[in-house]
Amino acid sequence: MRIAVIGGGPGGLYFAYLWKRRHPDAIVDLFEQNPAGATWGFGVVFSDQALEFLRTDDPDTVDAIAPNMESWKNITLNLRGESVEIDGVGFSSIGRLALLSLLQERVRSVGVTAQFDSAIQSVDALQGLQQGYDLIVAADGLNSLVRRSFEGDFGTSLSYSSNKFVWYGTAKRFETLSQTFVKTERGAFNAHHYRYSPTMSTFLVECDRATWHAYGFANRDAEHSKAVCEEVFAETLGGQPLISNKSLWRNFPWIWNEHWSFKNMVLIGDALHSAHFSIGSGTRLAIEDAIALTKALEAEAHVSTALCRYEAERKPIVKKLVTAARTSADWYEKFPEHMKLDPMDFAFSYITRSGRIDDARLRAMSPNFMASYEASRGKS
Repeated sequence: MRIAVIGGGPGGLYFAYLWKRRHPDAIVDLFEQNPAGATWGFGVVFSDQALEFLRTDDPDTVDAIAPNMESWKNITLNLRGESVEIDGVGFSSIGRLALLSLLQERVRSVGVTAQFDSAIQSVDALQGLQQGYDLIVAADGLNSLVRRSFEGDFGTSLSYSSNKFVWYGTAKRFETLSQTFVKTERGAFNAHHYRYSPTMSTFLVECDRATWHAYGFANRDAEHSKAVCEEVFAETLGGQPLISNKSLWRNFPWIWNEHWSFKNMVLIGDALHSAHFSIGSGTRLAIEDAIALTKALEAEAHVSTALCRYEAERKPIVKKLVTAARTSADWYEKFPEHMKLDPMDFAFSYITRSGRIDDARLRAMSPNFMASYEASRGKS
């Protein structure tokens, strides 16, 4: 089989590696528009046991990545000078560039032809390469060329959250995944921050649209925005500056495709669906898409039936996670209102925001937090 993979993010790299490893005679070409050592963003976070979902089928990749990850078991919420710890909520993180470098090594080790600095200008041009491909895997992210070229055929829908966010890094080390909520005279801000290496942390700043307009961010440059965020979160940053990397204010895009393939083209990862950063599942979803696509292709004799199988088996799982992500994002759309609660009620509202955790599950998952919360409510 001759396969083209467009996009050298985690999903595209992992599919290319997995298919070539399991089918050495296949021709797998990967095209990435950026240089091999370039990336945007800082750290990526995985819930619970990070990449342990790969352990059964691919222990070597887990063993390569796991030593480079930072892990913790609690979430810390900071509001009005008070901190609340929520125990039993495990996460792990790794620098995005570190993850890509490790996956690029895996791709090279199995003989995938990876072409970096190679922007595909059109799907027709790609189809003409190498006398055409049996399968084109579109792993080219939120702005996918393949998806945009055939939006009607994929049944694409696109909408945006109203909140604004900007992604920074910092040398300030945070011991857990933490969030700090700050009210100023002109509005409210929230920072999501967590370490992704021993010396670096992600620092994502979010605010509602009213606050964004009150600060005049629409008419100021990126340096001004960074300076304001450093001032708002001066205490949290402990004197450390914020670090920019294409750090511009954005609205979160909600992408969904009702049809996951068209002709011999199939979507995976952010090209197919987006999941809000507040649930930390985007990279994992992309890698799991790659695994599901691989298994579907191996289970069917024809590409067309395999792509139907991939969608039928994977779609209900993804839809459930995306629904939870939307519910979580809805909570953040109103976070200035939630900030009026006392810290314990605020923390309870936060941890139950997606609708997937009830009191019983919370008692089992986070016994220390739940004991403190129920004591604060006067419950036995």
